[in-house]
Amino acid sequence: MSKVLIADKADPLCEKTLKDRGIEAVVKTGMKPEELKACAHEFDGIIVRSASKITREIIEAAKNLKAVARAGAGVDNVDLVAASEKKVLVMNTPFGNTVSTGEHAIAMMFALARHIPQANASTHAGKWEKSKFEGVEITGKTLGVVGCGNIGAVVADRARGLHMDVLVFDPKMTTERARELGVKMVTLDELYAKADFITYHVTINPATKGMLNKDSIAKMKKGVRLINCARGGIMLEADIKAAIESGQVAGFAVDVYAEEPATQHMFFGMEKVICTPHIAASTKDAQVTVARQAAEQIADFLLTGKRTHAVNGDKI
Repeated sequence: MSKVLIADKADPLCEKTLKDRGIEAVVKTGMKPEELKACAHEFDGIIVRSASKITREIIEAAKNLKAVARAGAGVDNVDLVAASEKKVLVMNTPFGNTVSTGEHAIAMMFALARHIPQANASTHAGKWEKSKFEGVEITGKTLGVVGCGNIGAVVADRARGLHMDVLVFDPKMTTERARELGVKMVTLDELYAKADFITYHVTINPATKGMLNKDSIAKMKKGVRLINCARGGIMLEADIKAAIESGQVAGFAVDVYAEEPATQHMFFGMEKVICTPHIAASTKDAQVTVARQAAEQIADFLLTGKRTHAVNGDKI
Protein backbone atom coordinates (compact mmCIF):
# COMPACT_ATOMS: atom_id res chain seq x y z
CA MET A 1 0.00 0.00 0.00
CA SER A 2 1.31 3.44 -0.95
CA LYS A 3 1.71 5.92 1.88
CA VAL A 4 1.16 9.67 1.56
CA LEU A 5 1.91 12.44 4.03
CA ILE A 6 -0.42 15.43 4.21
CA ALA A 7 2.10 17.91 5.59
CA ASP A 8 -0.04 21.07 5.65
CA LYS A 9 -3.54 21.80 6.85
CA ALA A 10 -5.99 20.71 4.15
CA ASP A 11 -9.69 20.08 3.86
CA PRO A 12 -10.63 16.63 5.27
CA LEU A 13 -11.63 15.61 1.74
CA CYS A 14 -7.91 15.30 0.97
CA GLU A 15 -7.43 12.47 3.46
CA LYS A 16 -10.75 10.87 2.55
CA THR A 17 -9.95 10.86 -1.16
CA LEU A 18 -6.64 9.12 -0.58
CA LYS A 19 -8.19 6.49 1.69
CA ASP A 20 -11.00 5.88 -0.78
CA ARG A 21 -8.34 5.11 -3.39
CA GLY A 22 -6.69 2.55 -1.12
CA ILE A 23 -3.77 4.74 -0.06
CA GLU A 24 -2.60 5.10 3.52
CA ALA A 25 -2.89 8.77 4.46
CA VAL A 26 -1.01 10.32 7.36
CA VAL A 27 -1.93 13.83 8.46
CA LYS A 28 0.94 15.51 10.28
CA THR A 29 0.94 19.27 9.99
CA GLY A 30 3.05 22.05 11.45
CA MET A 31 6.29 20.07 11.46
CA LYS A 32 9.60 21.86 11.64
CA PRO A 33 11.98 21.23 8.71
CA GLU A 34 14.11 18.80 10.69
CA GLU A 35 11.00 16.86 11.75
CA LEU A 36 9.80 16.61 8.17
CA LYS A 37 13.26 15.54 7.03
CA ALA A 38 13.38 12.83 9.71
CA CYS A 39 10.13 11.15 8.64
CA ALA A 40 10.17 11.85 4.89
CA HIS A 41 11.67 8.43 4.06
CA GLU A 42 8.45 6.76 5.21
CA PHE A 43 6.35 8.16 2.39
CA ASP A 44 5.78 7.56 -1.33
CA GLY A 45 4.09 10.93 -1.71
CA ILE A 46 3.77 14.25 0.10
CA ILE A 47 0.96 16.80 -0.22
CA VAL A 48 1.68 20.40 0.78
CA ARG A 49 0.07 23.80 0.57
CA SER A 50 2.36 26.79 1.16
CA ALA A 51 3.53 26.33 4.75
CA SER A 52 5.86 23.36 4.33
CA LYS A 53 8.99 23.68 2.21
CA ILE A 54 10.19 20.61 0.38
CA THR A 55 13.89 21.41 0.25
CA ARG A 56 16.79 19.55 -1.29
CA GLU A 57 17.69 18.16 2.13
CA ILE A 58 14.20 16.73 2.59
CA ILE A 59 14.07 15.30 -0.91
CA GLU A 60 17.46 13.61 -0.51
CA ALA A 61 16.35 12.14 2.84
CA ALA A 62 13.10 10.85 1.35
CA LYS A 63 14.48 7.69 -0.20
CA ASN A 64 11.04 6.30 -1.18
CA LEU A 65 9.50 9.56 -2.36
CA LYS A 66 7.98 9.41 -5.82
CA ALA A 67 5.73 12.47 -5.97
CA VAL A 68 4.92 15.81 -4.35
CA ALA A 69 1.52 17.42 -4.91
CA ARG A 70 1.00 21.10 -4.21
CA ALA A 71 -2.59 21.96 -3.26
CA GLY A 72 -2.39 25.29 -5.05
CA ALA A 73 -0.75 26.85 -8.07
CA GLY A 74 2.70 28.09 -7.05
CA VAL A 75 5.45 25.55 -6.41
CA ASP A 76 8.18 27.88 -5.18
CA ASN A 77 8.16 26.01 -1.84
CA VAL A 78 9.42 22.86 -3.63
CA ASP A 79 13.00 22.51 -4.87
CA LEU A 80 12.24 21.53 -8.45
CA VAL A 81 15.87 20.98 -9.39
CA ALA A 82 16.43 18.54 -6.55
CA ALA A 83 13.11 16.81 -7.23
CA SER A 84 13.98 16.33 -10.90
CA GLU A 85 17.44 14.99 -10.04
CA LYS A 86 15.87 12.43 -7.71
CA LYS A 87 13.10 11.61 -10.22
CA VAL A 88 10.37 12.93 -7.91
CA LEU A 89 7.37 14.17 -9.85
CA VAL A 90 6.01 17.53 -8.73
CA MET A 91 2.38 18.41 -9.52
CA ASN A 92 0.24 21.44 -8.77
CA THR A 93 -3.46 22.29 -8.94
CA PRO A 94 -3.40 25.45 -11.08
CA PHE A 95 -7.13 25.99 -11.45
CA GLY A 96 -8.54 25.11 -8.03
CA ASN A 97 -8.06 28.49 -6.38
CA THR A 98 -8.20 30.69 -9.46
CA VAL A 99 -11.57 32.33 -8.77
CA SER A 100 -10.93 32.80 -5.06
CA THR A 101 -7.58 34.52 -5.64
CA GLY A 102 -8.97 36.70 -8.41
CA GLU A 103 -11.92 37.73 -6.26
CA HIS A 104 -9.59 38.62 -3.40
CA ALA A 105 -7.65 40.96 -5.67
CA ILE A 106 -10.90 42.65 -6.70
CA ALA A 107 -11.92 42.94 -3.04
CA MET A 108 -8.57 44.51 -2.25
CA MET A 109 -9.09 47.02 -5.05
CA PHE A 110 -12.46 48.08 -3.59
CA ALA A 111 -10.94 48.27 -0.12
CA LEU A 112 -8.21 50.57 -1.42
CA ALA A 113 -10.64 52.74 -3.33
CA ARG A 114 -12.97 53.27 -0.36
CA HIS A 115 -10.66 52.87 2.67
CA ILE A 116 -12.98 50.15 3.97
CA PRO A 117 -10.70 48.53 6.60
CA GLN A 118 -9.65 51.90 8.01
CA ALA A 119 -13.22 53.23 8.11
CA ASN A 120 -14.39 50.03 9.78
CA ALA A 121 -11.74 50.27 12.51
CA SER A 122 -12.50 53.95 13.06
CA THR A 123 -16.25 53.36 13.38
CA HIS A 124 -15.76 50.43 15.76
CA ALA A 125 -13.65 52.79 17.87
CA GLY A 126 -16.68 55.09 18.26
CA LYS A 127 -15.47 57.76 15.87
CA TRP A 128 -17.45 59.31 13.03
CA GLU A 129 -14.82 60.44 10.53
CA LYS A 130 -16.81 60.80 7.32
CA SER A 131 -14.55 63.39 5.72
CA LYS A 132 -11.39 61.42 6.50
CA PHE A 133 -12.34 58.48 4.32
CA GLU A 134 -13.23 60.11 1.03
CA GLY A 135 -12.51 57.56 -1.68
CA VAL A 136 -12.52 57.18 -5.44
CA GLU A 137 -14.85 55.38 -7.82
CA ILE A 138 -13.84 52.25 -9.68
CA THR A 139 -16.06 52.95 -12.70
CA GLY A 140 -14.17 54.52 -15.57
CA LYS A 141 -10.76 53.95 -14.01
CA THR A 142 -7.93 52.06 -15.69
CA LEU A 143 -6.74 48.77 -14.21
CA GLY A 144 -3.34 47.42 -15.14
CA VAL A 145 -3.02 43.64 -14.89
CA VAL A 146 0.57 42.40 -14.82
CA GLY A 147 0.38 38.73 -15.72
CA CYS A 148 -2.85 37.52 -17.29
CA GLY A 149 -2.86 33.78 -16.83
CA ASN A 150 -5.66 31.95 -15.06
CA ILE A 151 -5.96 34.35 -12.11
CA GLY A 152 -5.20 37.52 -14.03
CA ALA A 153 -7.91 36.62 -16.53
CA VAL A 154 -10.48 36.32 -13.70
CA VAL A 155 -9.47 39.76 -12.44
CA ALA A 156 -9.65 41.27 -15.92
CA ASP A 157 -13.07 39.74 -16.53
CA ARG A 158 -14.50 41.07 -13.26
CA ALA A 159 -12.94 44.49 -13.83
CA ARG A 160 -14.55 44.74 -17.26
CA GLY A 161 -17.87 44.01 -15.58
CA LEU A 162 -17.19 46.96 -13.29
CA HIS A 163 -16.82 49.21 -16.35
CA MET A 164 -13.08 49.62 -15.98
CA ASP A 165 -10.63 49.94 -18.84
CA VAL A 166 -8.21 47.03 -18.55
CA LEU A 167 -4.61 47.10 -19.76
CA VAL A 168 -2.63 43.87 -19.70
CA PHE A 169 1.06 43.12 -19.81
CA ASP A 170 1.76 39.46 -20.42
CA PRO A 171 4.36 38.32 -22.98
CA LYS A 172 2.52 35.03 -23.44
CA MET A 173 -0.89 36.56 -24.20
CA THR A 174 -2.22 36.25 -27.73
CA THR A 175 -4.26 38.88 -29.54
CA GLU A 176 -7.12 36.38 -29.72
CA ARG A 177 -7.12 35.92 -25.96
CA ALA A 178 -6.99 39.68 -25.39
CA ARG A 179 -9.94 40.16 -27.73
CA GLU A 180 -11.86 37.41 -25.90
CA LEU A 181 -11.31 39.13 -22.55
CA GLY A 182 -11.97 42.61 -23.89
CA VAL A 183 -8.59 43.94 -22.73
CA LYS A 184 -5.80 45.85 -24.41
CA MET A 185 -2.29 44.43 -24.57
CA VAL A 186 0.41 47.01 -23.84
CA THR A 187 4.04 47.23 -22.85
CA LEU A 188 4.84 47.26 -19.16
CA ASP A 189 5.96 50.89 -19.34
CA GLU A 190 2.69 51.91 -21.01
CA LEU A 191 0.71 50.07 -18.36
CA TYR A 192 2.64 51.84 -15.62
CA ALA A 193 2.08 55.23 -17.23
CA LYS A 194 -1.68 54.89 -17.68
CA ALA A 195 -3.09 52.67 -14.90
CA ASP A 196 -4.91 54.04 -11.85
CA PHE A 197 -4.78 50.63 -10.16
CA ILE A 198 -2.18 47.93 -10.83
CA THR A 199 -2.53 44.31 -9.75
CA TYR A 200 0.17 41.65 -10.07
CA HIS A 201 -0.51 38.02 -10.99
CA VAL A 202 2.87 36.55 -11.91
CA THR A 203 4.95 33.66 -10.69
CA ILE A 204 8.31 34.25 -9.08
CA ASN A 205 11.18 33.78 -11.53
CA PRO A 206 14.35 35.67 -12.51
CA ALA A 207 12.33 38.06 -14.70
CA THR A 208 9.75 38.92 -12.02
CA LYS A 209 11.85 38.85 -8.85
CA GLY A 210 11.86 42.36 -7.40
CA MET A 211 10.05 43.81 -10.43
CA LEU A 212 7.97 46.09 -8.21
CA ASN A 213 10.69 48.49 -7.10
CA LYS A 214 11.57 52.18 -6.97
CA ASP A 215 12.42 52.29 -10.67
CA SER A 216 9.13 50.74 -11.80
CA ILE A 217 7.14 52.84 -9.32
CA ALA A 218 8.77 56.00 -10.72
CA LYS A 219 7.19 55.17 -14.10
CA MET A 220 3.68 55.01 -12.61
CA LYS A 221 1.07 57.75 -12.30
CA LYS A 222 1.32 59.76 -9.11
CA GLY A 223 -1.37 58.45 -6.76
CA VAL A 224 -1.44 54.94 -8.20
CA ARG A 225 -2.91 52.17 -6.05
CA LEU A 226 -1.13 48.81 -6.06
CA ILE A 227 -2.25 45.26 -5.27
CA ASN A 228 -0.06 42.19 -4.76
CA CYS A 229 -1.82 38.87 -4.24
CA ALA A 230 0.86 36.96 -6.18
CA ARG A 231 4.22 36.41 -4.47
CA GLY A 232 6.15 38.45 -1.94
CA GLY A 233 9.37 38.04 -3.88
CA ILE A 234 8.21 40.16 -6.79
CA MET A 235 8.42 43.36 -4.73
CA LEU A 236 11.08 45.30 -2.87
CA GLU A 237 9.11 46.15 0.25
CA ALA A 238 11.28 49.06 1.38
CA ASP A 239 10.83 50.74 -2.03
CA ILE A 240 7.05 50.50 -1.73
CA LYS A 241 7.12 51.89 1.79
CA ALA A 242 9.17 54.86 0.61
CA ALA A 243 6.84 55.46 -2.35
CA ILE A 244 3.81 55.53 -0.04
CA GLU A 245 5.51 57.94 2.30
CA SER A 246 6.42 60.24 -0.61
CA GLY A 247 2.85 60.22 -1.97
CA GLN A 248 3.78 58.56 -5.27
CA VAL A 249 1.68 55.54 -4.23
CA ALA A 250 -1.74 56.41 -2.77
CA GLY A 251 -2.42 52.96 -1.38
CA PHE A 252 -1.10 49.42 -1.31
CA ALA A 253 -2.98 46.17 -0.66
CA VAL A 254 -0.82 43.15 0.03
CA ASP A 255 -1.54 39.50 0.76
CA VAL A 256 1.97 38.06 0.34
CA TYR A 257 5.34 38.88 1.87
CA ALA A 258 9.02 38.21 1.29
CA GLU A 259 9.17 36.28 4.56
CA GLU A 260 6.15 34.40 5.89
CA PRO A 261 4.59 34.18 8.36
CA ALA A 262 4.90 37.95 8.65
CA THR A 263 4.18 38.63 12.31
CA GLN A 264 6.26 41.81 12.21
CA HIS A 265 6.60 43.97 9.13
CA MET A 266 7.46 47.47 7.95
CA PHE A 267 3.96 47.75 6.42
CA PHE A 268 2.16 47.12 9.69
CA GLY A 269 0.65 50.28 11.10
CA MET A 270 0.89 52.22 7.84
CA GLU A 271 -2.41 53.99 7.28
CA LYS A 272 -2.36 53.57 3.50
CA VAL A 273 -1.53 49.87 3.50
CA ILE A 274 -4.08 47.04 3.70
CA CYS A 275 -2.55 43.76 4.84
CA THR A 276 -4.05 40.27 4.76
CA PRO A 277 -2.23 37.06 5.85
CA HIS A 278 -1.86 35.19 2.52
CA ILE A 279 -5.56 34.36 2.36
CA ALA A 280 -6.36 35.03 -1.31
CA ALA A 281 -6.99 31.34 -1.91
CA SER A 282 -8.54 30.74 1.50
CA THR A 283 -12.17 30.16 0.69
CA LYS A 284 -14.03 27.01 1.58
CA ASP A 285 -14.77 26.48 -2.10
CA ALA A 286 -11.14 26.69 -3.18
CA GLN A 287 -9.75 24.59 -0.34
CA VAL A 288 -12.18 21.77 -1.00
CA THR A 289 -11.29 21.81 -4.68
CA VAL A 290 -7.49 21.88 -4.32
CA ALA A 291 -7.55 19.28 -1.52
CA ARG A 292 -9.51 16.87 -3.68
CA GLN A 293 -7.46 17.58 -6.79
CA ALA A 294 -4.10 17.17 -5.05
CA ALA A 295 -5.20 13.87 -3.53
CA GLU A 296 -6.59 12.57 -6.82
CA GLN A 297 -3.48 13.57 -8.75
CA ILE A 298 -1.02 11.94 -6.36
CA ALA A 299 -3.20 8.82 -6.13
CA ASP A 300 -3.42 8.58 -9.92
CA PHE A 301 0.34 8.79 -10.24
CA LEU A 302 1.16 6.32 -7.48
CA LEU A 303 -1.46 3.79 -8.59
CA THR A 304 -1.42 4.09 -12.38
CA GLY A 305 1.43 6.40 -13.35
CA LYS A 306 -0.96 9.04 -14.69
CA ARG A 307 0.50 12.54 -14.63
CA THR A 308 -1.76 15.56 -14.18
CA HIS A 309 -0.38 19.10 -14.09
CA ALA A 310 3.16 17.81 -13.73
CA VAL A 311 5.46 20.79 -13.26
CA ASN A 312 8.68 18.88 -13.95
CA GLY A 313 7.22 16.08 -16.04
CA ASP A 314 9.63 16.66 -18.91
CA LYS A 315 12.56 15.91 -16.58
CA ILE A 316 11.21 12.70 -15.02
